Amino acid sequence: MIKTETVVTWTTRDATFVLGASGALVALARRRDGRSYLASTQPAPLLQLRIAGKLYAPETARWNAKTKRLTLGFGATGVSAALAVQAKPTHLTLELVEVAPKETVELVVWGPYPTVIGETIGEIIGVVRDSEWAIGIQALNTKTLGGFPGQESDIEPDYTADDTGSYPDLPDALKKDQLFRGDTARRTAFGSVIQCYCRNRSQTRLIANWGIEKFPAPAFDDGGVVGSKIALFACPAAKALDTLGAIEVAEGLPHPLLDGVWAKKSPRATDSYLIVDFSESTIDRAIEMTLKAGLRYLYHSSPFETWGHFRLKPALFPHGVAGLRECVERAKKAGVRVGFHTLSNFVTPNDPYVTPRPDPRLARSGTSVLTASISVTQTELRIADPEPFVKKTALSTVAIGEELIRFESVSTSAPWRLLGCQRGAWGTQATAHANQSAVGKLMDHDYKVFLTDALLTQDMAKNIAALCNQTGTLQISLDGLEGNWSTGMGQYGRTLFTQSWYTSLSPELKGQINDASNPGHFNWHVYTRMNWGEPWYAGFRESQTLYRFKNQLHYSRNLMPRMLGWFALRPETTLEDAEWLLARAAGFDAGFALATSLASTAQLSADPLSTETAKRFGAIPAILEAIHQWETARQTGAFAEKLKAELRDNTREFHLEPAGANQWNLYPVSAGRRGNPIRLRARKKS
Repeated sequence: MIKTETVVTWTTRDATFVLGASGALVALARRRDGRSYLASTQPAPLLQLRIAGKLYAPETARWNAKTKRLTLGFGATGVSAALAVQAKPTHLTLELVEVAPKETVELVVWGPYPTVIGETIGEIIGVVRDSEWAIGIQALNTKTLGGFPGQESDIEPDYTADDTGSYPDLPDALKKDQLFRGDTARRTAFGSVIQCYCRNRSQTRLIANWGIEKFPAPAFDDGGVVGSKIALFACPAAKALDTLGAIEVAEGLPHPLLDGVWAKKSPRATDSYLIVDFSESTIDRAIEMTLKAGLRYLYHSSPFETWGHFRLKPALFPHGVAGLRECVERAKKAGVRVGFHTLSNFVTPNDPYVTPRPDPRLARSGTSVLTASISVTQTELRIADPEPFVKKTALSTVAIGEELIRFESVSTSAPWRLLGCQRGAWGTQATAHANQSAVGKLMDHDYKVFLTDALLTQDMAKNIAALCNQTGTLQISLDGLEGNWSTGMGQYGRTLFTQSWYTSLSPELKGQINDASNPGHFNWHVYTRMNWGEPWYAGFRESQTLYRFKNQLHYSRNLMPRMLGWFALRPETTLEDAEWLLARAAGFDAGFALATSLASTAQLSADPLSTETAKRFGAIPAILEAIHQWETARQTGAFAEKLKAELRDNTREFHLEPAGANQWNLYPVSAGRRGNPIRLRARKKS
């Protein structure tokens, strides 16, 4: 018989959490009227343990009010767990401080906690809301992962758009939500669930990862499940974002400020930016283009000769780090902030992590041993097990000691051999190797790069932070974060990267604008924003258009600043195209990035409307001025909410003209003809 009597009641400023004698929540209520938002027909275990592949809910609970410790018993398993619980003004913290015996516990699950709220599901941030109330869960350290352990790889479910913006793999039940990128919160038939978990990583495991059925997930010493910690909260829906900020401060989570304002609430979090691959000799022209567009951020898409140690291209920065720092300083004096693009833990073969001596922390996707010794020149290698090498990859490279060897194929029958071997690959030294020497298949990516284990992942992140610190850059995109799946730790590997980068930044740089290739529950606290949408697949208006617009819903329900992605500004881009984008940006109150090449700004300044300028640069001078006007109007609150709804209509065209200081005329455009103007005025300080 399940016990339902109350063992303890915890209260925050707005909510009451009631635990029953079986170790399950029996109420999650609003304090002012006692209304419970817990889905009463569903199980609500406070903590579950997985033992030998099976999840066990607690059967007993005992609360010690003096020590604020909760002891949960798990019946016939013989396992008990102790939790430290604190009720704070905005939230409840629960930390697993002891499990006995802990060796048998494979992982722990916080929840799932079932709620009756099904209106707005923030799948990444772990917050569910209706028009009145919000309930949320937060992982309070990097090893506690958002979601449910449905995959041993710890990669969150992600329904990704194809190039046209459609979602062929999205279940019908989720299509109305456009896309889901995680399951820290998940919609259900009764409302929703919120959930987190933590895995015991004390033993190496074989998992399915990146198309490899037996990928080695190495042991990782982080204390196991002990120390896993979460926060639970419930509050008025309008206070959800402020509550998250309060939790960040109270629990020591990343809480970056942007110009003194928490980044998630700063109006500058959606600042648009210009992407121009400047050099030491062209930085002034790039700054001038940025200023002509009225923007504050100038971004370099490809500054590196190598990824890993992130050496700068000498053709662009002959003075290396000092040269980039000088570019940053010159931009700063003009009121422009400089940033750059990375590919996170992707390691190019020309980087010192690979050549001339490969770092042993380059990730292995599998390992076997030699079954016969080999000489310096031998081009066939006998191996015990062919499975780790059968899958053809971009670089097909193995490591034996300090030698890297490329191979063409694997024999189709025993004795198993690697065939067509190139000895001393990637500038390493060919040497003889003894029988039974380990042969590790290096993990690589289609970009023709190698990847990292969990330790090297963190070192690479620190390398990027060191470059930021040395140069003073104030914007970054951590692209390619999915490369950290090479750690065998899924979202945990990704979080180790971003957290190592963030904690290694000097204090004055923690408030820089940053985004990444994929989101994450814990990383929500690090990121300023996300900025998905690429310009390479079709014309200016057509490239991933639906995908970009659907992302705005994703940002909204996950309490993120909104961005529209990258757009390519080319000579053939028309002013009408640009204003089509700018109207959408104003309607969503979203920023964007414009990728372009350097124009002759001296010519643009001298005669921006000349025939020669038009021939060389098309409408770019007029587009830069249009960006200046539209973005100034957006950042100063000139667009009323009712008007924003019209500007979000993808089928409508508009034109904006200045009409005095901080005033504009907005013209609806139909069939090339302007309608009556709408007078706009700035309403707030940018």
